[in-house]
Amino acid sequence: DYCCSPRSLESVENRTNYIFIRGDVCNPRLVNHIFSSENIDIIFHLAAKTHVEASFESPSSFQEVNVEGTRVLLGAAHQARHQPQRFIYISTDEVYGASLREVFDESSPLRPSNPYAATKAAAEYLVRSYWDQYKFPIIITRSNNIYGPRQYTEKVIPRFLTLLQMDKKCTIQGTLPKSRHFLFVSDAINAFLLLLEKGIVGEIYNVGTSCEIPIIQLARELVRMVKKVPESEVNDWLEFVPDRPRVDLRYPIKCEKLQQLGWRAEVSWTEGIRQTVKWYRDNPDFWSDISEDQPPIRRELLMQIFGSPFGPDWNDTLHKQSGTGFREQELCR
Repeated sequence: DYCCSPRSLESVENRTNYIFIRGDVCNPRLVNHIFSSENIDIIFHLAAKTHVEASFESPSSFQEVNVEGTRVLLGAAHQARHQPQRFIYISTDEVYGASLREVFDESSPLRPSNPYAATKAAAEYLVRSYWDQYKFPIIITRSNNIYGPRQYTEKVIPRFLTLLQMDKKCTIQGTLPKSRHFLFVSDAINAFLLLLEKGIVGEIYNVGTSCEIPIIQLARELVRMVKKVPESEVNDWLEFVPDRPRVDLRYPIKCEKLQQLGWRAEVSWTEGIRQTVKWYRDNPDFWSDISEDQPPIRRELLMQIFGSPFGPDWNDTLHKQSGTGFREQELCR
């Protein structure tokens, strides 16, 4: 899909135990062929559309990828000649809905409040049904916002960084006091690998962090790190824009269940954001390739970053388009 890049795979593409298959997770012929031709032991299912704002614009595409794609993958894995040992489905804290005071644990009811979260909750029910009906060895994770190097520029941290690097203001949606819990990517990976080793099949695990950052504080911190302006000028780099149709202020979750297995978030916010800022500073052109056929909301976001569709920034960027957009499912053996 648009938010994927083959360049993210360069560090592993020469390993002997690695195979990359480019295709559509919603294509049952392809997915069934993979499971019939490869002896797959473990599935980490991370293929999803995840941008909340875009889900309001195109809910049907989120339904197709997030729900139908999960159904196709589950069916192929369950019917495979070589039975998988684990099917780990990566979900989101957004399935709980928002909360100002209540902190959600794995038994809390699901109250998704946007199309993206609703499709992730629906996919969870599908995954859970394979455990209930077939005792297929599933595990579900629900994680906070994951951040770090290589993240596509629609997400809030890389969006702010990209705008600032192009001498544009951080565009903050609405004026309500929104905050998010941010989990560094390596801590999320460690949680997934620990659950592969020690997680109990049929169970759900929150993957959470105590690092809660108000969005306006995040913007100001990134302004200081990137622009290095005096405190009196920080607010000059902030711009408030209209909010999405519905906004959730925060998603607090408990993760004692995962911590009992020995997991802790190890990367501090200070270190994680330092690594992230450095990567985007060192790789300013990583996400510069864009496509003319993006949906309207994507074009609006890209216009914020790259300028008017009739301006030189847009044209120069468009000429760099390499046609690498795809929705990918990675299977490693």
